[in-house]
Amino acid sequence: MEFTSGLAKVLQVGHNPAIGSSAGMYHLGRMFPLLPPPEGRENEDEQQVVSSTAYMFCRDGFVYNSNSDRRALGTPNEPHVAKRRPKAVWKREWFFKGVLERRGNKCTACFRQFNKLEHLVEHMRISYHSVHEPTCGICRKHCRSFESLREHLIGPLPKQECRDIFAYRGCKFCLKVLDSPNTRRIHQEKCQLSGTNAGIIGRFSNLGLRDNLAIGGGTRGPQVVALACKMVGGGSDGSLDLCARVCLIDEHENIVFHSYVKPPIPVTNYRYETTGIRQEYLRDAMPMRQVQRKIQDFLCNGEPMWTIRARGGRARILVGHGLDHDLECLQIEYRAEKIRDTAKYPPLMKTSKLSNSLKYLTQTYLGYDIQTGIQDPYDDCVATMRLYMRMRSQVHKIEDYPLVSDPQNRNNFASWRQSELERMSPEQMLEISRSDYYCWCLDSLYNP
Repeated sequence: MEFTSGLAKVLQVGHNPAIGSSAGMYHLGRMFPLLPPPEGRENEDEQQVVSSTAYMFCRDGFVYNSNSDRRALGTPNEPHVAKRRPKAVWKREWFFKGVLERRGNKCTACFRQFNKLEHLVEHMRISYHSVHEPTCGICRKHCRSFESLREHLIGPLPKQECRDIFAYRGCKFCLKVLDSPNTRRIHQEKCQLSGTNAGIIGRFSNLGLRDNLAIGGGTRGPQVVALACKMVGGGSDGSLDLCARVCLIDEHENIVFHSYVKPPIPVTNYRYETTGIRQEYLRDAMPMRQVQRKIQDFLCNGEPMWTIRARGGRARILVGHGLDHDLECLQIEYRAEKIRDTAKYPPLMKTSKLSNSLKYLTQTYLGYDIQTGIQDPYDDCVATMRLYMRMRSQVHKIEDYPLVSDPQNRNNFASWRQSELERMSPEQMLEISRSDYYCWCLDSLYNP
């Protein structure tokens, strides 16, 4: 409930049908000189009696509190003859002055409220808010990850207004808000993908290897490839991961390379329940050293490793989940600027900044299950490629210089003085803020 002037607010009001009149409110808070006078009260005998309920009014740093004691309060027309309740309590002005000041110290990205402006500036320095963060399509709140956005919309403690709208017009996979329930139904059917036929792929790979690796001399070839491996156990207890199967696909989900790999040391645990690999599959498999050389040459695409850069060039973008482990097992080195790891991409991570499993990401964002029973690396390649393409297809506002793609601009606030930042509005600080990670949507601009 608000006053006509919009400057005073009822913080706690009991049930009272008479409290809605401006005259009653005016005289309850008569010590506030900016409250509007009662209208239509010309005679002094036109009194209004307010029932005994608990009122608290906040106005220009003061609070007027009247506790219920079953006595009525007469409210004449003129403020100077209004009677104050005997139990009125005036709170300290400095406390509520701080409340009013905090209204302007609100982050326009995550909506956090701060007591002082310098606290807001420090928050903007370390939060790295940007246009690339997952954003609620209803209230426009910025979230660090899609997991956080999901909790905001449909979690255990969601924002009520956003949850109600999202329930009718939101896609549960990509978390977009559509125009109507019918549009949402059509969109969600397209957003939910179907799994691959892993059985056929697995039986085909058991017959031999698929090797379409070629170094692009004059031809461009695929610019994005996904890699996945399956490990068997080595060592005395079988806990040492050894790559025994590797798959490489292009952006159209076509197999580029799919082969069994002969580990350099003996295998002590084939982990058949999950890998489906038997001893005879590795007897005549391609040696590890040969697989390593083939894949690394294909990724570099004729470009020396030390000349590979983030933008342009012939080197290919490598997509995967937990690529650090896969590349280590394959003994392959590759430039971090060309790696897109779904296990380390901040928007796809947990709110605790830990990695989600590929099984969870596929089920949550693509709408189908993988890694049930015997696992095929082709399924993992397809899932990571689809996740990458979905993140890449997001449309974000193109930022002015400095760009988030430049590593030296990850903390753009460093070049600004504290006094200059404190003179900015929260909207201006958000405009110059940059993300601390490379958004995959930029690949569509720099690596078309």
